[in-house]
Amino acid sequence: MFDKILIANRGEIACRVMRTARRLGIRCVGVYADADRGARHVRLADEARRIEGYLDIDAIVAAARACGAQAIHPGYGFLSENEDFAAACGKTGVVFIGPSPEAIAAMGDKAAAKRLMEKAGVPLVPGYHGEAQDTARLEKEAARTGFPVIIKPSAGGGGKGMRIVSDKKDFLSSLEGARREAKAAFGDERVLIERYLERPRHIEVQVFGDSHGNVIHLFERDCSVQRRHQKVLEEAPAPRFDKRDEIGAAAVAAAKAIRYSGAGTVEFIAEQDGRFYFMEMNTRLQVEHPVTEMITGFDLVEWQLRVAAGEALPFRQNGISLKGHSIEARIYAEDPKRDFLPATGRLLHLAFPAESSRVRVDAGVEAGDEITPWFDPMIAKLIVHGSDRTDALARLRNALAEVQIAGVVTNVEFLRRLAASHAFASAELDTGLILRSREELFAPDGEPSDALLAAAAFAELAAEEQAARSRADRSGDPFSPWDGVDGWRLNEDSHHDFVFLDGKHEHDVRVRFVAAGLRLAIDGREHAFEGHSASGGALRLRLDGHHFNATAVREGHGWHVFCQGSSRQLALRQNVHEDDSEAVTGLLTAPMPGRIIKVMAQAGRKVAKGDPLLILEAMKMEHTITAPADGVVKELHYAAGEQVLEGAELIRLE
Repeated sequence: MFDKILIANRGEIACRVMRTARRLGIRCVGVYADADRGARHVRLADEARRIEGYLDIDAIVAAARACGAQAIHPGYGFLSENEDFAAACGKTGVVFIGPSPEAIAAMGDKAAAKRLMEKAGVPLVPGYHGEAQDTARLEKEAARTGFPVIIKPSAGGGGKGMRIVSDKKDFLSSLEGARREAKAAFGDERVLIERYLERPRHIEVQVFGDSHGNVIHLFERDCSVQRRHQKVLEEAPAPRFDKRDEIGAAAVAAAKAIRYSGAGTVEFIAEQDGRFYFMEMNTRLQVEHPVTEMITGFDLVEWQLRVAAGEALPFRQNGISLKGHSIEARIYAEDPKRDFLPATGRLLHLAFPAESSRVRVDAGVEAGDEITPWFDPMIAKLIVHGSDRTDALARLRNALAEVQIAGVVTNVEFLRRLAASHAFASAELDTGLILRSREELFAPDGEPSDALLAAAAFAELAAEEQAARSRADRSGDPFSPWDGVDGWRLNEDSHHDFVFLDGKHEHDVRVRFVAAGLRLAIDGREHAFEGHSASGGALRLRLDGHHFNATAVREGHGWHVFCQGSSRQLALRQNVHEDDSEAVTGLLTAPMPGRIIKVMAQAGRKVAKGDPLLILEAMKMEHTITAPADGVVKELHYAAGEQVLEGAELIRLE
């Protein structure tokens, strides 16, 4: 076994690899770009070395040699499926913890991989996987396949560059976008074309091979619940799927066809009747590997390390059994209400449920860390295990109710709705689940509960009391009545009035100080009220005899309140200066930092509402800026290739 390894990655996967390596007594070397100087994976590493970027092969290999690391773990993303990186490691005597360069290359070209799989007897979706890439040929092959079709980059994965085309007239513009995004993401604009399946499921199989010729599978995962072609919820095993043996055998055949060694995932697209087709093979560990670990009891990172060190797999296929059900939820800094636009900001508050044998949290950040625009906006993965799917789903809902994040917009509330949705609860799974459940998943927020508003009011009172104590301590008379927070009024009841803003809705809250304690009036509803505060924003409250816990975190001019499995950001009316005038509709600004990919607008040209004006690439995704109304393009402030900051004025319309 290795004594020291270098982890050529960042975030939660780097932290995840370190956890297993430490248990095995292996020292870990981290690497970091300047934006990650204070990141959690740097703090957890035994030592860390600066590099210019996570794609710098020479710098990473040089760092491994300089620190005496015997092997490099690539994690996932970045260089994890780069055959040149694997080859560079081998040339310098550093072990690459993953498959051979030849295996990576065989599966890195999706079109070539499908031709190879066809020879191995693995079923394929009808389509075109050929070398000819001229536009006319691709258009002809799409027509032959039959619309709808899906265009995919031949290199890479993660949903980048994929385009679904329902009509022939949209094919050329979709092809242009797919090529452009594939070129930017993978340096390769080649594509393949496949028949687009209606209501398909995304089912993948975890495979493992060793250098002794052994290949096994560790059952399947369902990863159908996706947005922007990227996974949100994953689970193992796949529910309502009766072809486990067949799909497992197909995955093993795919791995054996390229003499695979290490951890890999064979991904299939499946129809509702269970028929499945090879889609691609990811020659690395997957983000969702924890659900497989939960149902098998194996540590896949440990297996990676042992196989890379030359050991044989510890089990054969007949020695592996499936135990229970596991579900993983990916927690992102993103805004589901704005088409899942990635978000940035500092994590003012971060709390997860307690970990156990049934609840696991893989996180790459801690409270105080910043989510930047330079990397993937994942905050953490929440993984649960149950005796069956019903048990696992109940645990997931309970665990999500305990997640508390303030300081950045997240998808936590969306995940709660998704886990509670009818389609997911009944395992009616396909890649369009989110879209067809939009009415349920994106329903307007209801009114905040009285408990939430009571918690916000008590938190504000406690903050005012603390401020008053500080003023008194600094004054010459610490007992001055003018520093009190008892709400004293001349010839009136002692009270405090607050107006909390929940979006555009106002809620009036009055706290009265009476001989028996506190009385609370919320939008005219009277309650007996008392509370106690502790560190970290924790509150213990009583409302009309009902005791409950809450957490309130100051955020801007208000409070982020977590209470009874729900949360709200409530602003104080007196602290908010609103401009009720209409926004300038002709001003189009960047929703986040990024790079201009393409400008379609021209100064002086007329545009109609909804017309695409430019494309902005940010946090690995393309965002199309459209005209908010009919008008004329007055000014263009940026050209293709230029970087922009959040809020930068892009285009002015009149």
